[in-house]
Amino acid sequence: MNLPDLEAWAIFAAVADARSFSGAAETIGVSKATVSKAVSRLEGRLGVSLFHRTSRRLALTEAGTGLADHARAIVAQALAAEESARAGATVAAGRIRMAAPMSFGVAHVAPLVAGFLVAHPAVEIELHLSDARVDIVAEGFDVALRIADLPDSSLRARRLCQIEAHLVAAPAYLAAAGTPTHPSQLSDHRLLGYTNVTGPWRFRGADGSDIAVRAQGPLSANSGDAMVPALLAGLGIARLPAFIVDAELARGTLVTILDEWAPAPVNLHLLTPPSALRPARVEALIAWLAERLRG
Repeated sequence: MNLPDLEAWAIFAAVADARSFSGAAETIGVSKATVSKAVSRLEGRLGVSLFHRTSRRLALTEAGTGLADHARAIVAQALAAEESARAGATVAAGRIRMAAPMSFGVAHVAPLVAGFLVAHPAVEIELHLSDARVDIVAEGFDVALRIADLPDSSLRARRLCQIEAHLVAAPAYLAAAGTPTHPSQLSDHRLLGYTNVTGPWRFRGADGSDIAVRAQGPLSANSGDAMVPALLAGLGIARLPAFIVDAELARGTLVTILDEWAPAPVNLHLLTPPSALRPARVEALIAWLAERLRG
């Protein structure tokens, strides 16, 4: 049996991340010559070039780009296996990279992260907040929270809870433009769009009817929070999650409409890379988040 050259795969992953032989050598604590030999050895085994090399820059080839994620996964699984096997693997310690949506992350995840760090002082968390969908494996995240219906993938997913959504507008806008009583009337209104979700707004009636409406209006944004000032200024109607508009609804500065056609709730999922082996620190964070977000 011809065993894989795991050292060469690990060194290739380091070079792919550093985009530099010398940078990879410094990161993993070996000589530049060792790095160069390992990459050449792997290229020889695979029969492909992994990098374009010039005097000024190093870039992944098309084959290298396709194999870099595999290399990172090999390294991540090996590190997790070693940590799991160590006697101290039950102690939550080390660094965790975590991704979460921006608005939800600021309002709900950041306080939970603070509490977790107080309870686990040997853990460090790098929290990445963005409404853009991250590639968990390629970008090296240990945990990600995602508010969406998930496509089939190799990622491990755990459903935590449902996030309600509302169709909202300012009373002043409705007084001027009229209050729609059916989704088909929305085409006559100014609709504010959320650009991170593609496709039309969909509504399902009690009788099973399904209506799709394309959002068109004076503002589209990749942040739900960015739409709230436009709503308060009476610029239109938006469909937003409850955690963004609940405060304005409580104050009466925004009101819900078409409640009987309310958008279906969206699930909050906790995602992790495909490997079943996870460090104790990641398992601890998953349990912490799941217990506090499942409601």
